Amino acid sequence: MLALTACSAQGGKPADTAAGGSGGQVASTPRLKVALITHAAAGDTFWDIVRKGAEAAAAKDNVEILYTSDADAGRQAQLVQQAIDQKVDGIAVTLAKPDALKDALKKAVDAGIPVVTLNSGSDVSAKLGAFTHFGSDEKLAGEAVGAQLVSQGLKHPICVIQEQGNVALEQRCGGVKEKVPNTEILYVNGQDMTSVQSTATAKLQTTKDADVIIGLGAPFTLTVLKSIADAGSSAKVASFDLNGELAQDIVDGKVLFTVDQQPYLQGYGSIDAIWQNKVGGFRIGGGQPVLTGPAIVDKSNASDVLKFAQQGIR
Repeated sequence: MLALTACSAQGGKPADTAAGGSGGQVASTPRLKVALITHAAAGDTFWDIVRKGAEAAAAKDNVEILYTSDADAGRQAQLVQQAIDQKVDGIAVTLAKPDALKDALKKAVDAGIPVVTLNSGSDVSAKLGAFTHFGSDEKLAGEAVGAQLVSQGLKHPICVIQEQGNVALEQRCGGVKEKVPNTEILYVNGQDMTSVQSTATAKLQTTKDADVIIGLGAPFTLTVLKSIADAGSSAKVASFDLNGELAQDIVDGKVLFTVDQQPYLQGYGSIDAIWQNKVGGFRIGGGQPVLTGPAIVDKSNASDVLKFAQQGIR
């Protein structure tokens, strides 16, 4: 059985099992215990933002968060089972590889534990027993990126997928390809940034007509920027998702734009929805996913977003 403290997605920072401080009044409802289980890989700053949102909702709602993560779908399913065994009051879970989680989630639903999904798997969320989902429409987000590229006259993108088989990432690049048919997919090992940099460099060196390369997460886009320099390429850079450093690079003109799915809202909404369900039987979303994106951040608004990105909430 895996330890409940499984890998934290904060680059070695230990997970907080209780909600952080709050400036407002804590709900007077009974204290709940909610498991937040993601497919985060260590060091990906995206998940720090998800957790910040979740912890803000938990502080307000008198909720204890049990946060665990594992990039391996089989082990993520074991974390769901572990939460069931702990008799948690709710489970918020990502569905990057839903087939691996369906049996565990059925057990959760059969045990009467309310399930909310977030970030990935919106198209299968309801089928697997979740009463709502918080996230972006990934294909729509990809199409938004493609439309931006077309508007800037870019015709040969390389879309970098850091985890093969992750349905959300595949949908992003699929959406780009809908708008820009000449899009190429490049698979890299997202758990090894040195490998990401060298693989992207090699691709740029052999694909001289590539005019833009797209990272599917802020840390990967920042690494791809190094590949551009290593390869001596003139390709532009675009991105999905956001952190403070990437927002600054957009302000500075090093990155064209990013599509933000607002992960803070995904974490906040997931925990708050479970609390609402427990205290009032409410089911937010009316059976449909609650969209948190896509939101374009480019040179025109990056300065406004930067202050929030530096606070770790965008």
